[in-house]
Amino acid sequence: MIIQCPNCSSETDNWVNKCQKCGFITEVIDGFDVWAPELIGLGSGEFFNPDCFQELAALEDENFWFQARNELILWAIQHYFEKPIHYAEIGCGTGYVLRAVEQVFPETDIVGSELFIEGLKYASQRCRRSKLVQLDARNIPYRNQFNVVGIFDVLEHIDDDLVVLSEIEKSLVSDGGVLITVPQHRWLWSAVDDAACHFRRYSAKEMEEKVKAAGFEVLRSTSFVSLLIPFMVVARLLFRKQASATSAELNINKQLNWIFRKIMALEFKLVQLGFNFSLGGSRLIVGRKKRT
Repeated sequence: MIIQCPNCSSETDNWVNKCQKCGFITEVIDGFDVWAPELIGLGSGEFFNPDCFQELAALEDENFWFQARNELILWAIQHYFEKPIHYAEIGCGTGYVLRAVEQVFPETDIVGSELFIEGLKYASQRCRRSKLVQLDARNIPYRNQFNVVGIFDVLEHIDDDLVVLSEIEKSLVSDGGVLITVPQHRWLWSAVDDAACHFRRYSAKEMEEKVKAAGFEVLRSTSFVSLLIPFMVVARLLFRKQASATSAELNINKQLNWIFRKIMALEFKLVQLGFNFSLGGSRLIVGRKKRT
């Protein structure tokens, strides 16, 4: 494994918790290796509000959107990359996606990273064999390591998103792949995005151009949460100025949640058949590292 020191950028294939050139040490905090100690203790509003992890952990297992996104992600990994030997997730949050990857790919070596220790604590309760680490997505220490990297609803939290994509490209082996999900359409911006500390909602063109600029070819680009776009527009109008917009949008009654899940299942079947949606609350991008 090649490690690039996050402090001095020197590379080594024999990293043992300390850079031999500058003396940088990977501390261990609450059992997690820390690659960005200067960012420990960030408060609410800087990239994300860590107080939200508790609420997310309680909602994800039952909410149709998280369930449908997981189904799409797992299918995309299998369809485009079969069974990756080494997989990493950047910004794994509470470990909801990571746990599913563990279950579907029992022989895959998995790394889950998160900026906030608070998120890693929840992920450690869900994940049994993933290596969980704290790091800055703009300064990933791994080089030429992973077959597939996933980054799901994270890029919109980071101003320097192209830097993150470039770091992911460097962390991948030759012909490695990336899977990305992001919120879509600027005209859907509402208090939900403000509360979630988003910098942007993407257009398809913007996202695809950034992926290509980072050194990837686009294998697949499609919207999802497309059949539900009328409901999403109404919800955004209703919650446009509510401080608790995120909670209100995620906390829906069981009957409506069931209906939305069925609609998303139909949408998923269409995506599997090769249909690419132009409109949708989110976008999935699958990319492959360009051959050099």
